[in-house]
Amino acid sequence: MKRIYLDHAAATYVEPKVKAAMEPYFIKCFGNASALYEEGRFAKKAIQESRKKIASILNARPEEIIFTGSGTEGDNLAILGICRAYKKQGRHIITTKIEHPAVLEAVKTLEKEGFKSTVLNVDKSGIIDLKQLKSALTKDTILVSVMYANNEIGAIQPIAEIAKVIRDFKKTRQPDNQTTSYHFPFFHTDAVQAANYLDLNVLKLGVDLLTLNGSKIYGPKGIGALYVKKGLKLESLMYGGGQEFNIRSGTENIAGIVGLAKALELVQCDKIKESKRLLKLRDKLIKGITAKISDVEINGSITERLPNNANVSIFGVEGESVVLYLDAKGISCSTGSACHSSSLKPSHVIMAIQRPSEYAHGSIRFSLGRKNTATDISYVLKVLPGIVETLRRMSALI
Repeated sequence: MKRIYLDHAAATYVEPKVKAAMEPYFIKCFGNASALYEEGRFAKKAIQESRKKIASILNARPEEIIFTGSGTEGDNLAILGICRAYKKQGRHIITTKIEHPAVLEAVKTLEKEGFKSTVLNVDKSGIIDLKQLKSALTKDTILVSVMYANNEIGAIQPIAEIAKVIRDFKKTRQPDNQTTSYHFPFFHTDAVQAANYLDLNVLKLGVDLLTLNGSKIYGPKGIGALYVKKGLKLESLMYGGGQEFNIRSGTENIAGIVGLAKALELVQCDKIKESKRLLKLRDKLIKGITAKISDVEINGSITERLPNNANVSIFGVEGESVVLYLDAKGISCSTGSACHSSSLKPSHVIMAIQRPSEYAHGSIRFSLGRKNTATDISYVLKVLPGIVETLRRMSALI
């Protein structure tokens, strides 16, 4: 049976060009980048070139790029690292109800350390209210963390507008010992899902910290990057040899770093063309589902949405059952974040956009990718209505 993979928000395959770029660093150029001899110098050069490549894409300086082991680590380092480093200046954090668990759990950890948090609501399309953000800012606010594009419903936040609200708030604060550029609060965005399709220019976005991850952009798993604006301090989460500018100790994953840089380069070059292609497929899928199946709700904004994301709530079925039935038909999709795939609780994201629980339990996420075709979408639309009909006949909700 041919498999149709529609869960690219969870993980992507490694692009062959990325794999080819990585291969020399597994066997031939395997040295430790801290070593002084030739093998070490080759490894160090690979890191430097990759750092420059990523910095160029982000319109940043090479020394502002910190390599991490994942997007989760990047989010943790940004939130825990900043707040602990500047805890004498403030102990208030602002985030949203639809953030990735890597952000929300980090905030909960800081609450145990005496920090306070404000978790902003989102509207039914998954977008935050800028007025609510403005009202939440206080002189004690040290960090604002808002996801660029949501991993479950694809909602794209107005990051540049959020940055302006924060900048305007900074102007109202009394001068302190910091330079004007680094007045609090700092602004972090998780751009893990955005990197395939959206502009990552950190100067245009107005962010101080930005998280990336290789496994969502056709790169390797186990590698990520964190942009940290020059001049900011981070308290380390890992201690040892002082790699990554004394912020992230540990022998560098050379092959992963090279793969991440190559993958980011490729997706950013192709983002406009690929976005247009996927948008047509996504709209065909959404229109087909709503036409063929009754009592369906589209989750998230229709306009401010990633081009590859289709998240629907189907009344009268359990999302997990739909996923398993589709799997038996050769289709891979999910109910939401892969990090919570073993939980039977409704998605915190779907609940945050005010879906009734009977709809929230029936949420399905289809996230399209490079190899998906119109034929794939037609097959999904052929088998999904029958699966829903079967499950509804067994459902106690109907």
